[in-house]
Amino acid sequence: MDSSPAADYWVESKRPYASLIFLLPLLTAYEWGARWFDADHLGAVRNGADTWMKSWLMQVGVGFPWVLPVLIVGILCGWQLVKRYPWRVSFETLVGMFSESLLGAILLLVLGQVLSLSFLHAGWMPLETVEMALPTRAATAVGFLGAGIYEEVLFRLLLLPAMFLGLRVMLIPRRTAAVIAVLSTSLIFSLAHYVTPNGGETLLSLSAFTHATQNVASTPEAWFGFGFRVLAGVVFAVMFLLRGFGITVGCHALYDLLVGVLMTSDA
Repeated sequence: MDSSPAADYWVESKRPYASLIFLLPLLTAYEWGARWFDADHLGAVRNGADTWMKSWLMQVGVGFPWVLPVLIVGILCGWQLVKRYPWRVSFETLVGMFSESLLGAILLLVLGQVLSLSFLHAGWMPLETVEMALPTRAATAVGFLGAGIYEEVLFRLLLLPAMFLGLRVMLIPRRTAAVIAVLSTSLIFSLAHYVTPNGGETLLSLSAFTHATQNVASTPEAWFGFGFRVLAGVVFAVMFLLRGFGITVGCHALYDLLVGVLMTSDA
């Protein structure tokens, strides 16, 4: 059995405890940053997935603002306990996870450019614009941290395994179930970006899907954004399955920061 540092890294970096330690600074920065900017900007920083999940908790009588981040920590710790993994992670592993996340973000950026050129060549101009209500780069960065964390919690950590297990209960073969779960959750992930978090619709409701689908189908300017988000969802889902939760969140957050903050002009 290979016990080299490289072999240890590939195993250790996938474990829930490594994900927890890797994500704690991001989760803390987002929650404190969101509370700070919420006081002045009326909740504009909060990500849609964050808003949905916290509203669901409030509907069942759990309104404490820190319940959701505590649940995330609890899920990762429970996963670690059930699997009986050792409670350790090296600094080198955390550095490697950041490097993988950054590499994944850059590769996703390249995939986006390739898809954009394909749409341009086909005569479908990616003209979709997203109205940013966030007034500063700092607020924007906090918002993107939330997207990386909470969208991955909702769509990959929770929905993807639930859909896979549901398909397995229906006696669908493991590989087929995995493919269907990846594609389905990626489609839901993309459509969710066209549902208004505070619009009175529940994310997983039929009406939300219907309205989002109609909006995308009737708006050619949205086709590139929709297609890219489906592609990104597949990339994140495969990354989650192969490299774990922490690296997937890191990749998502770093991609959003690269595109939405570092590559955005002030002009």
